[in-house]
Amino acid sequence: MNTHYGIYGGQYVPETLTGALRELEKTYLAAREDLAFRAELNDLLVHYVGRESPLYYAKRLSEHLGGARIFLKREDLNHTGAHKINNTMGQALLAQRMGKKKLIAETGAGMHGVATATVAALFGMECEIFMGSVDVARQAPNVDRMHALGATVRSIDEGGATLKDAMNAALRVWASCSDTTFYLIGTAAGPYPYPMLVKDFQSVIGKETRKQCLEMCGRLPDEVVACVGGGSNAIGMFAGFEDTPEVLRVGVEAGGLGIATGQHAASINGGKVGILHGMKAYFLQDENGQMLDTYSVSAGLDYSGVGPEHCYLADQKLARYVVANDDEAIAAFDALCRYEGIIPALESSHALAYAIREAPKHDKDHIIVVNLSGRGDKDMDNIRKYREVISKRLSKCAST
Repeated sequence: MNTHYGIYGGQYVPETLTGALRELEKTYLAAREDLAFRAELNDLLVHYVGRESPLYYAKRLSEHLGGARIFLKREDLNHTGAHKINNTMGQALLAQRMGKKKLIAETGAGMHGVATATVAALFGMECEIFMGSVDVARQAPNVDRMHALGATVRSIDEGGATLKDAMNAALRVWASCSDTTFYLIGTAAGPYPYPMLVKDFQSVIGKETRKQCLEMCGRLPDEVVACVGGGSNAIGMFAGFEDTPEVLRVGVEAGGLGIATGQHAASINGGKVGILHGMKAYFLQDENGQMLDTYSVSAGLDYSGVGPEHCYLADQKLARYVVANDDEAIAAFDALCRYEGIIPALESSHALAYAIREAPKHDKDHIIVVNLSGRGDKDMDNIRKYREVISKRLSKCAST
């Protein structure tokens, strides 16, 4: 198998992990061809996860914007409230095949942690989740859910105390116990074969979207849009349209306070090539190659790198990568709540912000599909705090 996407990807890990990665590759490639494995996974996706998720026409929002028709791929309706369960279910089945007794995972917004804790409970496995202390504080509802499901949550204080640092800690622990423990990576990043298998497990999103759009509209969409942190929900959506270059694939990175401020998490638009977490990819780095701390109102996009296939797609101009800033994401969150009665995750709100920005530029025959990768219950306190900060800034400006 090809372990790279152009120059990106690879397997930049200590020798202690190469055996575990070879075992994972061998197990996965065999499972992918095993009809029994595929049937078991599909049965769980249908009867446990609740697939297929609907493709929904956001009629009131589209009419308000007065341009393209916006459709939402409702991954927020999956069990656990996000796309993450598609991947954790597949990897947990691999862990069972390999005889592993424990799952470990990193998480940012907490949705991958919840999804990992869920499958661990389902299959009777131990579970330990690594989460930056900043994210533990701002995603407290998901921490409570992980505890309820029986997982141990390890709060990581090093570095910026966000997703990058959680992944660093998880990799270190895995290197010491890979014979009994399965590392369930949540995004399409990390050392090979993780980007490949995460994409495969998430490709159900794009495949369903393609079929559903043909059934509902009689043709394929003009654009498919997804937020990009590490990039699993986006690569899953993009996978359904690899052979149709006429469909524009758009990834939306977290612009934070703006690229020029340096307070963002847009690795493709503001980073450069480096090596971290077992892969070569775009990362936010200083002039000495040291990883920079990132910032986004969205915990799930607050990562200093991006999956290797996204880097390749960007370089080859096979997909378009743009940014949406915090204020745009919050405005998009508000718009979907008010016009459609749907509370989106802040991660998904970045993708929605692009659609809101672009829709008025087109006529109603133009179709934009946004991957609504998760629901926003977890973000309510974070949004409240964001509004309080903005309100204080406005009051200060008014007083001066």
